[in-house]
Amino acid sequence: MVTGASTAELVVILVDARKGVVEQTRRHLAVAALLGVRHLVLAVNKMDLVGFDESVFRAIATEFAAAAEALGVRDHAVIPVSAQHGDNVVEGSTSMPWYSGPTLLEHMEGVPVGIDAWLQPARLPVQYVVRAPDYRGYAGQLASGVMERGDIVVIMPAGIVTTIVAIDTFDGEVPLAHAPQSITVRLADEIDVGRGDLIVHPRQEPRVVREFEATVCQLSDRPLRAGDRVLVKHTTRVVKAIIDSVNYRLDSETLGHDDAELLGLNEIGGVTIRVAAELAVDDYADDRLTGSFLVIDEHDGQTLAAGLVGDPIGGGSSS
Repeated sequence: MVTGASTAELVVILVDARKGVVEQTRRHLAVAALLGVRHLVLAVNKMDLVGFDESVFRAIATEFAAAAEALGVRDHAVIPVSAQHGDNVVEGSTSMPWYSGPTLLEHMEGVPVGIDAWLQPARLPVQYVVRAPDYRGYAGQLASGVMERGDIVVIMPAGIVTTIVAIDTFDGEVPLAHAPQSITVRLADEIDVGRGDLIVHPRQEPRVVREFEATVCQLSDRPLRAGDRVLVKHTTRVVKAIIDSVNYRLDSETLGHDDAELLGLNEIGGVTIRVAAELAVDDYADDRLTGSFLVIDEHDGQTLAAGLVGDPIGGGSSS
């Protein structure tokens, strides 16, 4: 769920009309909200097994809406379906005349997706330095925003200012590039730029940190504890780090914050991380790529957790 939702703009959560909103539903909702999914749909399936009862559907819809709004999800819809008979999946249902909304397919086709790259700050994580006689370029995939030939840019985290003199692509030189294009930029000055650096526009710089708070989803059987020495992979940069503290665990039932000493498999919680080298980061709510990272076991390379800079869900009450 974490991997898929991290790049999704719309998520469909399926529930059984006989069981309603259960803990797994709340967990999936929390993960979708955490990962910044902008559009959520609850498909209430097996309506035929509850006699297409409107009151059952309305109760589930009310409970789901309350949970979604508590997590800050504004665009959410609930659709009654019977997948076995095709009711409200592609065609409208004659068995549920009390429902006048769109079918599942109609809703999904009507949801606006995509983000205007011109409205985003430019972020180019350097993946590779291309060297040849009389040529030096810095290659990577634009994580967000737009870059043009002639732009003044800042190399982070060092803060060095220079100018883009050319933008190269697989198809040749271009005057302008936008996310998510893969490009190689050439700079006006001979400066020290390497893998893991971030090329951005001035006055739109990310913050440079050696310690930051984050929300993580634990992906490994090995618990995550305060004091653990790990690696943090942020864009194209990998640095040594330590889990300074585990601040809370998200209660998937109440959506509150519980005190915790560790995070187990599939648990979501807040941590404070100290890194051995400076990182240029955005809050995940502002930029999905530069606001996300992986926590990796420094001994065997196993991925332990997926992390988001900041607290996308917001402060919940402690239990």
